[in-house]
Amino acid sequence: MKQIVSTGLLNSKIEDKGESAAANFIVSDIQGKSISTKDLRGKVVFINFWASWCPPCRAEFPSIQKMYEKYKDNQNVEFLTINLDDDINAGKKFLEKNNYTIPFLVSNGNIPQEIYNGSLPTTVVLDKNGKIRLKHTGMADYSKDSFYQQLEELIKE
Repeated sequence: MKQIVSTGLLNSKIEDKGESAAANFIVSDIQGKSISTKDLRGKVVFINFWASWCPPCRAEFPSIQKMYEKYKDNQNVEFLTINLDDDINAGKKFLEKNNYTIPFLVSNGNIPQEIYNGSLPTTVVLDKNGKIRLKHTGMADYSKDSFYQQLEELIKE
């Protein structure tokens, strides 16, 4: 799967998806602190739903980690990497085993259907107004320069 991801065939494209506004939802970090997407207005928000048992999730994780390392200090970008394992310890162990440093978040209630419809992995990018600009179901490579350029354009908007 990692080889398929690296071909670029599954690259995602950020685009203007019309008037679609993201519904608000809340996630929690491992300390129990709640994070609301509504409170993240003014930032580009990269959202990824994943589980440790999901092979496509595991295949795209190196690219997400690479992107996180590139943008983690950028005040205009927020990462919501939401673990959907039934046992959250499995997700934590997966991150630790692979030395991934992305934020470990869990759902804190209902996630709107327009954001997540049950398929893993799912990635959504919100612009600074909370508008959905990308929704990609399935694995992709988010470490490509072409994706970074699109992200940079969103940051400048």
